[in-house]
Amino acid sequence: MAKKKDRGTPEVNAGSMADIAFLLLIFFLVTTTIDTDKGIAIRLPPMPEPDQPENNIKLKERNVLKVLVNAADQLLVDGKPLSIKELKKTAKEFIDNPMKDPTKAESPLKAVISLKNDRGTSYNLYIQVHNELKAAYNELREAKAQNDYGKSLEKLPEAQQEEIRNYYRQVISEAEPEDLGGN
Repeated sequence: MAKKKDRGTPEVNAGSMADIAFLLLIFFLVTTTIDTDKGIAIRLPPMPEPDQPENNIKLKERNVLKVLVNAADQLLVDGKPLSIKELKKTAKEFIDNPMKDPTKAESPLKAVISLKNDRGTSYNLYIQVHNELKAAYNELREAKAQNDYGKSLEKLPEAQQEEIRNYYRQVISEAEPEDLGGN
């Protein structure tokens, strides 16, 4: 009987393993999507030309709703404390002015909401204030669509949607945050 020689374990050719790993890495990089934080979508006005003089637009006091959020997260509207739950209703009344109150906006086309925050304002309250102000405009637009056309705003043709959006233009002027203090 002949004895078998022990040959040991066979070696695996690892020369192409690096190529395969590289191809897999490229495949995953190409097919994977990375979510990025979107932030708040705000359309900014165009930058003025360097040689263009600043336009000092004079607004009537009654056409400006002043919304202030201080470092203690207190909401003040025209200098008076207000809860976040009341902000949307107050903004709608100011913008639309159904009772023709001489202390509120002359018309929705002239209404401006001036928003000012303290540097110490919490991000959560900042977002809540923005959401309430946007909701006020959205509700006014929806009510006008129902009243004028008997349909939801999103079901109207684009031209009619644009007409309503132009009537209730969302004009929120946001000032640079300052250290206003808690009171």
